[in-house]
Amino acid sequence: MIMAVMSVLLAGVACVLLGILYFRLHAMVALLLGALLVGLLTPQAWRVRYELQKRHLSWQPADPNPSSQTTSATAGKMTGSPSRSGFRLPPGARALGAGELLLLVRCEDSVEPLLVGEGILIGSDAEGMWLGRWQKLSETPRENDWLIRAADWRLVQQEARRSLGQRMADAFGQTCGSIAVVIAMASIIGRAMQDSGAADVIVRAFLRWFGQSRAALAFLGSGFLLGIPVFFDTVFYLMMPLGRALRARTGRDLLLYTLAIVAGATMAHSLVPPTPGPLFVARQLDVDLGLMILAGSLVGLVAALAGYLFALWSNQRYDLPLRDVHGSGSVEASTGEPVGPPLFWALLPVVLPVLLISFETIRESFGWQVGGTLAHLLQTLGDQNIALLLAAAIAVGLVLWKRRCRLADLRPALESAVTSAGSIILITAAGGTFGAMIRQTGIADWMRVTPGSTSTWLIVAFLVTMAIRTAQGSATVSMITSVGIFSGLATAENLGFHPVYLALAIGCGSKPLAWMNDSGFWVICQMSGMTEREALRFITPMSLLMGVAGLMATILGAWWFPLLHPK
Repeated sequence: MIMAVMSVLLAGVACVLLGILYFRLHAMVALLLGALLVGLLTPQAWRVRYELQKRHLSWQPADPNPSSQTTSATAGKMTGSPSRSGFRLPPGARALGAGELLLLVRCEDSVEPLLVGEGILIGSDAEGMWLGRWQKLSETPRENDWLIRAADWRLVQQEARRSLGQRMADAFGQTCGSIAVVIAMASIIGRAMQDSGAADVIVRAFLRWFGQSRAALAFLGSGFLLGIPVFFDTVFYLMMPLGRALRARTGRDLLLYTLAIVAGATMAHSLVPPTPGPLFVARQLDVDLGLMILAGSLVGLVAALAGYLFALWSNQRYDLPLRDVHGSGSVEASTGEPVGPPLFWALLPVVLPVLLISFETIRESFGWQVGGTLAHLLQTLGDQNIALLLAAAIAVGLVLWKRRCRLADLRPALESAVTSAGSIILITAAGGTFGAMIRQTGIADWMRVTPGSTSTWLIVAFLVTMAIRTAQGSATVSMITSVGIFSGLATAENLGFHPVYLALAIGCGSKPLAWMNDSGFWVICQMSGMTEREALRFITPMSLLMGVAGLMATILGAWWFPLLHPK
């Protein structure tokens, strides 16, 4: 059966890639077609197995007489010889009660699941484990038989019988509900920071702090910071004129400045929410957004520093000339003082939501105790939607302050930002639909039993994402497509480490290889004056180096800090 499941998976991925590359379809349409194909190829028996996997109870055979119990249970596994007398449930399996009717279900390959027995709970022992006895058994229980409540079995059958259109629509809507507000607000923040001059203030502050001799580090740091709420293209359009201005003033290091900007902005784009790719991956893998921000920032900085070292090495071997570039603005104009808000207010739309969303994660890590009204207030403000709404309000307020205009005057700019976000939201929601259809094949159930070390799954996720990115060019689409394959696997019990590391591996895999099918590749060429040959010589290998460096940092983190909480 595993070969059949893999064939369906490959057919779905191939449909997405062919739709984008050959037929030139919009990514949303290609992802929906891929989801449709996977759904059509998935037998109902596979969907029943998937629904059973979500609702089944861990159990083991046992004598239903409490006085005879001398062994302990192992959650999720049946230990000992199969028994026709009774069974036990590990503590905390689910809220159950004496007299509850349970069903024993057998699933074999693609055959429709078969009811082979009924059991009833008769009480619990001193260890808090439920004891039950079989009432009806048509066959001796097996190790891979699944135990489920009778009420849940009816739900399983109802879910499995739902039409493909209903299942796709639900998955599309659920994904939209989880990411739409955040992406829309992030787009507004980016546009407002650009219009108010706040982004320019941040870049120039970094340049003052680091000094002209370390301007490349300033570009790296400010690019990474701005890459959190602002899309890469916008960051590069904003910062590159400053790099060109410094090149005109000093007569050197344009390649270093260009690569430093790319290194900082691209790594934040793939690893730190609320940018769409890492936001979607975190949601699909059920990773706390605050943890994703913290871990993504750490791994992203490691990868960005690797890119910076490559930039230093390349700059010593090649001098990128200052060429005339259409649409880049005059070099002289970019050297003037920024017209924007004070630095504190300029930073606030970026830093405030990161702090609010991350606070709960930080509090739990350090064991801080917060109660009462303050706890409720922090929980409310730390919600991703509320935090981004607040940051967007501040960013728009900065535009009103600096331009001395009315809110109605900003309507065209805000509409443009929301329109841009709408396209990303639709692509992301289609990716959620594609992932949901893949999960219903039961691919995660088969991946669980595939042997692998800590690094194996991280490397596999990295390579799969890298292959998709190299083929179709978009980092965001590659992350959206790849996470659909691995999302069902992503629990600490299955992986041996926190799912955040799987999310990071997928994010790092979305970096290689940047080449001519990537829109960002052409933005870099257009704004920096690089030729296609120069971009392939420097941007492409740097993207590979940063991705691999981020993957190594992720693997080391999973080894040293698996973030598994004792139970």
